[in-house]
Amino acid sequence: RDSVVRVMRREAAGREVEELVCYYVSRREVEALALREHLRERVIEETVPGRFVRIGRVPLTLNGKVNHEALPDPWAAEAGEGGEAAGAREASETERALAGVWAEVLGAAEVGRGDNFFELGGHSLLATLVVMRVEELFGVEVPLRAVFEAPTVAQFASLIDARKEAEEQETETGRIPRVSREQPLPLSFAQQRLWFLDRLSPETASYNVPVAYRIKGRLDAGALERSLNRIVERHEVLRTTIALAGGEPVQVVSPHSRLTLQLTDLGDVPPSERLARARAEVEEEGRRPFDLERGPVIRARLLRLGPEEHVLAFTMHHIVSDALSFGVFVRELSAFYEAEAGGAEARLPELPVQYADYAAWQRGWLQGEELERQLGYWRGQLAGAPTVLELPADRPRPKMQTSRGAFERFEISADVISKLGDLSRQEGATLFMTLLAAFGVLLSRHAGQKDFLVGAPIANRGQKELEGLIGFFANTLVLRNRVEDGASFRALVRQAREVCLGAYAHQDVPFEKLVEELQPERDLSRPPLFQVAFALQNSPSDSPHLPGLSLERFRADTHTAKFELLLNLFRKGEGEGVAGGFEYNADLFDAETIERLVKHFQTLLRNLADEPEREVADVSMLTAEEERYFVYEWNETAAAYPLDRCVHQLIAEQAARTPEAVAVSHSSGSLTYRELDERASRLAAYLAARDVGPGARVAIMLEHSPQMVVAVLGALKAGAAYVPLEPGHPPLRLAFQMEDSRPGLLLTERTLAGAEWAAGTPALELDAQWEEVERYDPSSPVVPRSDAIAYVIYTSGSTGRPKGVKVTHRSLVNYTCWAASEYLGDGADSFALYSSLAFDLTVTSLFAPLICGRRAVVYAREGRESPILRVFEE
Repeated sequence: RDSVVRVMRREAAGREVEELVCYYVSRREVEALALREHLRERVIEETVPGRFVRIGRVPLTLNGKVNHEALPDPWAAEAGEGGEAAGAREASETERALAGVWAEVLGAAEVGRGDNFFELGGHSLLATLVVMRVEELFGVEVPLRAVFEAPTVAQFASLIDARKEAEEQETETGRIPRVSREQPLPLSFAQQRLWFLDRLSPETASYNVPVAYRIKGRLDAGALERSLNRIVERHEVLRTTIALAGGEPVQVVSPHSRLTLQLTDLGDVPPSERLARARAEVEEEGRRPFDLERGPVIRARLLRLGPEEHVLAFTMHHIVSDALSFGVFVRELSAFYEAEAGGAEARLPELPVQYADYAAWQRGWLQGEELERQLGYWRGQLAGAPTVLELPADRPRPKMQTSRGAFERFEISADVISKLGDLSRQEGATLFMTLLAAFGVLLSRHAGQKDFLVGAPIANRGQKELEGLIGFFANTLVLRNRVEDGASFRALVRQAREVCLGAYAHQDVPFEKLVEELQPERDLSRPPLFQVAFALQNSPSDSPHLPGLSLERFRADTHTAKFELLLNLFRKGEGEGVAGGFEYNADLFDAETIERLVKHFQTLLRNLADEPEREVADVSMLTAEEERYFVYEWNETAAAYPLDRCVHQLIAEQAARTPEAVAVSHSSGSLTYRELDERASRLAAYLAARDVGPGARVAIMLEHSPQMVVAVLGALKAGAAYVPLEPGHPPLRLAFQMEDSRPGLLLTERTLAGAEWAAGTPALELDAQWEEVERYDPSSPVVPRSDAIAYVIYTSGSTGRPKGVKVTHRSLVNYTCWAASEYLGDGADSFALYSSLAFDLTVTSLFAPLICGRRAVVYAREGRESPILRVFEE
């Protein structure tokens, strides 16, 4: 015996963790990743162990069975030198230091050697912080991917030690230096793009970042204003405007800038209307554009609802802030207000650099070989990718992209998120990666595309100095989604993991630089490279903690949209679901369309979480109501048609009701219903006398005339199936049809008879031999079963030989009754018949009017009296 697999449980971070563990005997250490990939090719995913422990031998009981109790603790037993399990050996110095890093980043009280980063609540953003701490603490640079591939403390510590020992660490980029304020200060790449967009549309509020809080308690407005100004003094970027120097935009930092807290008293507004008025004021404030050249780039407003109730609204331009910056802003506001309100001095650590230093450093570092290395990845990753996702819009796209937006909120249940979290851990992925894969399935379904690009923001703060800084650091990654035929959701999660890890490893290339390099076809009506984005915050935005006050987010929409569609979600908390919604361009989509999209996404997520192994093409996104509507109600097309009878019977019944009404008219004359039915019955009797009845076929080759209608009805009344032949068709086709259908008789006329293709088939020339037919009794035609063949129609043969299609009486009656109700209506008293009898839909013009007492107007096959030909002539 050389291996054993067992489910193991333990307590970690206050909750029970369950994991499938494989103990194996081997002369040498085998990488866990290699073992996992080996097993994935041979067993289902659920049976692939999450942890592998190398042991000297498998312990056995006295009767030779595996002694599970004697197996070492997998979280303490790491493979030691010489192949024997080390048991609960003490953690190495690297492991202890790394466990401390994880505890700090994850907010955990204690982290052990065997703890899994993602099982303890880790995600890609926290993994970025781990990588930064490792570089700072150990002096080695490891790729973000390493956290995913070596997710336990012991595995990751081993990787760090290997890098140190082998001296394989890459060249360090160096710390960010301070730059002189006496020289022009360049914009960062991200700032430059927003500056360009602002110049293109200066009155837009698309890149405003508004946040508002409802405050209850005795607020010290003076202390609040002083606190805000302390933050402005501390961060140069909040005192920065943009100017042109030598034709290039530069940052201009004001040495002093005072932020005034604008106070609006809503005491005169009726109490029942104050909240609505406050929301309207906050929304208007959030939509007010910034002047980047004159400043300021941050505004604050306080709305007084009562003595101890206020609404505080902040608005910053995105050019000086991002999501993590707001977290910094909130923390510092809390610290400064507590000190100002208490008459103390808040002492925050001095900032090592300012945003202008970062912008100058970014411009200097990201060039040459480093830039080319990272751009090379993106060229390969995005080669051949479509740069447009064609989501069906509700109205035409404006010539220039607009920013009028709306937001549709929704939640994803805790149960679904729990299942998706389990799937993520099984695949070594984050919840972001799994939700990205599901979002890709949704977009693929709605757009009808299997290959497309989605944008995703990333913090892009890879240096320790940037952690406590306010500024626009976030970058946008372009993530390629492929939803291939036959792929399971689990496979798409794996694919999303690889795409994201590759993007994280090359995240330094600014999106603006990527657009410049790839040069997609520019279209002012839509953003370049991608039009749809996805963001997942692992916790809702922080609220300031102000002493003596309670604060809660005050919901207000700016009604703007940066993209055509943005899925913006956040984790509500441990064991809870996910909330957020779709921000969408209201000039493209109606609210009803997005509401339907939300329902589809929620249904799809639930079904994908339940069956990740199924092909995603087979996973429904329809709600129960839609499924009932589309699948059942739309298909409830049953009608009370007389399907137990034949079409010629229906025409005979109509003849009995209106015998003297005109049934068929032609330039050569007309037939009443009585005349038509009698002639068809005589022809049927003639055919029966020649053994042309049920099971037989009758070929019809006639010019358009009332006699053609008689021939069709006569063949049907005899119980035979008619085979329509077109006089204008090539002889080879006609010969094939005759040979393939083997008719017992050919109904034709003198001018068309005698062709070689009809040799060997007896013929009746209706124009020359009708007197012979007249002698037969019309009283007893044959009535075939409804499942018998009514006629045989031949395909064009464009993809090979023509094929004869058998149409039953039941099918013919079903279609004819529907066509009569659909096309004739109450006002139509006639229907034109001018297409070839050999064309299948000619049965509409032939039978539909005759079963309901209308008139079939037969036009000659050749000639200018056809209504279609007259239209073309005119």
